[in-house]
Order: sequence, then structure tokens, then C-alpha cells
Amino acid sequence: MQVTRHPLLSPAPGTQRELVSLHYGQPGSAAGKAYLQASLHADELPGMLVAYHLRQQLDALDAAGQVTGEIVLVPMANPIGLSQHLLHLHLGRFEQTTGENFNRHYPDQIAAAADAAAPELGADAAANVASLRRALKAAVTAAPVETELQSLRRTLMGLSCDADIVLDLHCDAQALMHLYTETPCWPDCEPLARFLGARVTLLAQDSGDNPFDEACSQVWWKWAKHFGDKHPIPQACMSVTVELRGATDVTHELAAADAKNIIDFLRWRGLIAGDKPALPAPQGEARPLAGSMPIYAPKPGVLTFLKEVGAEVKAGEVLAHVIDPITAEVTELKSPVDGLLFARDFLRFAFAGMRVAKVSGREAKRTGKLLGA
Repeated sequence: MQVTRHPLLSPAPGTQRELVSLHYGQPGSAAGKAYLQASLHADELPGMLVAYHLRQQLDALDAAGQVTGEIVLVPMANPIGLSQHLLHLHLGRFEQTTGENFNRHYPDQIAAAADAAAPELGADAAANVASLRRALKAAVTAAPVETELQSLRRTLMGLSCDADIVLDLHCDAQALMHLYTETPCWPDCEPLARFLGARVTLLAQDSGDNPFDEACSQVWWKWAKHFGDKHPIPQACMSVTVELRGATDVTHELAAADAKNIIDFLRWRGLIAGDKPALPAPQGEARPLAGSMPIYAPKPGVLTFLKEVGAEVKAGEVLAHVIDPITAEVTELKSPVDGLLFARDFLRFAFAGMRVAKVSGREAKRTGKLLGA
């Protein structure tokens, strides 16, 4: 295993942060490349503990010569957000200087890479993938940056843009294990959902604001559309946001099991030697992200839930009460659709307009940007 330190752009004299990546196997391996990162939202801690257990398992596998592919692990993907605290509260979702979400606004080098690779493209799909990956990596690493945040984004994309598999480990507030991926990635993601026991996988094609996972995977379907019948371009990257349940689900038991399941998936995909594990039975299904319906509190007050995470609910069913402590008025929060209550907030005082829960339905109902802030 090789440890690589990536200095970020210094935001002030005497200050220097770095991103650390761990590298297993051999670059350019025919078995493929997997990129795994934890806690891009730096206050989402389950991923860091899973990365700790992944490191223990990968160290042992590497020592035994069983890592046949290339595996890159970033155990803490956001040193900027890790250092942000205000009044003893950790603020790891948004960068304090700009207010930007650390998991949005990744730069688009699709056109630049297409133009650079075009003279090399032909009828061989595998050769086309290799040419486009080289061009993309060159465009990403050459892109100028002006801020520390931009340098973090460039570093993360430089490590991941040529991977076959990208797993971005996150969590929700209180939630079931669930996944986000782009619709073209679902055939390759379906086995991962089985190994992880995901209750639902939310599918979209360009959900808005270019989050990290889509920045990695969308290049391929966009290149396929750009080149059309002229050159075969497969969906060469499966990129997935893995929501490791809730923010307080930080236990060795859960993290060790999740790490083992990821290792089993990588072994199933051929990046780790050994007998291919049996494909587990599915624990859930894929549903449209546009059918994931946010539940908002129209009035402020004490929030108390009537339904637990994991409940199958009906349209019109009451999920929670918001109680005004002054007037004792009770506002009922109802599900707008039949679906799975897969996530809810852990705060118990709601402000007016606060999104307090999410119900995943089977029909696409929303349009426009599909992700929250």
C-alpha cells in the first residue's frame, strides 16, 4: 500500500491542508480500478469508520497479494470541512467562505476531453475508453484553481475520474441504508445494492448542480450522446453515493459489516482474488429520485414522529406532528404518496419550511433540481 499526500491550495499564510489517499494494487490493472472515499460531508461520520475497517481488510488482502485490481481509498475526503466548527458544533456540509455544498458544483471537463481524445477514437470500445480516460485526467489535473475548495474538488476528481467503480460514502440524519446513482449506472449498481442490503436505490439522470458521483459517471453517457453512432462509448464508470444509514450509526459492528460487504462486491467484480461470492438476495428496489418526496413543516414547533424510518406509508397518512408550544396548535405532516419512509431529520424543533423527512414513491413526480441543499 502506498500513501500519497496531496497539498491543497493554501488559504492563508502559515496554513496548509492536505488530502491523503491510500493506494492498493497496480495502476492500470486489467481487473479495473475502484475509488472509495468517505465523509465528503465532513460531519457525516459513518463513512470514516467504514473506511477504517476497509483499510484493515485491504491491508491484509494486499499483504496476501490478493488485490488484483487498483483500489484507491480516501479515508477522509474533506479536510476543509473537518476543521469547521462554530460554537462547539461541527459544520461539515457547507464551506464557510462561500456557503457552497462540498458535494456540488464539480467542474465539467467533458467537452475538453472529448475534443482532445477525438483523433484517437475508433470502432474499439475499450480503446475509446482508455483514450477518453487519459484525456479526461489530463483536463482535470490541468484545470486552474483559485481557491482551496476548488483545489479540493480538482484533487478528488483527479483521483477518481479514471475509475470503473466510484463509491462516495455518506449518511443521512436518521435513515435506512440507501443509494443514489445515475440511471445508466443501475445495471452495474444493482449487485452493489444487494451486497449492501440497500432498501432503496434512487435513480436520476442529471439531478442538478453536478454532485461528485454524477461528475464521475455522467461523462460516459454524455460522450455516448455526443459521438452517437460514430464511436462506441460504453458506460465505463459506475459511481454511487452510499448513504450509510443515519449520522449516529457509528458502530464497529455496522462499519465492519459494511466494509466486508464492499470487499465482497469488489471481489465479485474481480478486483480482489478468491472465490467469487454468491450474489445476495435483494433487500429493496430502484425507484426514481423524482419520486422521492420531501416532507416539509409548514409551521414551526416541536417535531414528534408517528412513523419510524422503514415504515411503508400511504398517501395522506400522518407521519409526524409539529406542536406550537405557545398555542398548543398541532400541525399534521402527511405523506403525499404511497411509499417508503426512508429518512427523517434528527432535530426535534422544526422551523417553518424545514424538510423533516423523505418518502420514496414509485412514480416520478418532481422536476428540476432533485437534490436538497
